[in-house]
Amino acid sequence: MHRWLWLSALVFAVDQITKWAVFLGMEYQSMIPVLPFFSLVHVHNMGAAFSFLAQAGGWQRYFFLVIGIAASLLILHMLRKHHDEPLMAVGLSMILGGAIGNIFDRVWHGFVVDFLYFSYQTYSFPAFNIADSAITVGAGLLIWDSLRRKQG
Repeated sequence: MHRWLWLSALVFAVDQITKWAVFLGMEYQSMIPVLPFFSLVHVHNMGAAFSFLAQAGGWQRYFFLVIGIAASLLILHMLRKHHDEPLMAVGLSMILGGAIGNIFDRVWHGFVVDFLYFSYQTYSFPAFNIADSAITVGAGLLIWDSLRRKQG
């Protein structure tokens, strides 16, 4: 199981390094266009995905902390159980690293630092970070693994 925790640690490290680079190197709510459809931004997310409950008055910080910690413990349990299944283990490890990255932000800052922003003409996707990306890719790998098992 320990070999998979290295992947979680790598996701956590890359997430935190990039967030600190944005936090220290960019003014809050600033934007640096990189491509016509992609910009680096510096925003703080008090809520969860897509700023869900961001304006809830502060209690959501602790709510999402508890959920994140509980999910991380469940993922650790699942990783211990499925450590010999590479696709599932990689997915779980990525989700764990991302979850811990966002938990760390909530404890340290009281919010999550987001900085990747995609838009096209009048359409835009809410800003996100490396942890969110790892969680999404990890979830996709779990779905793929599940579908692959059903077909096999």
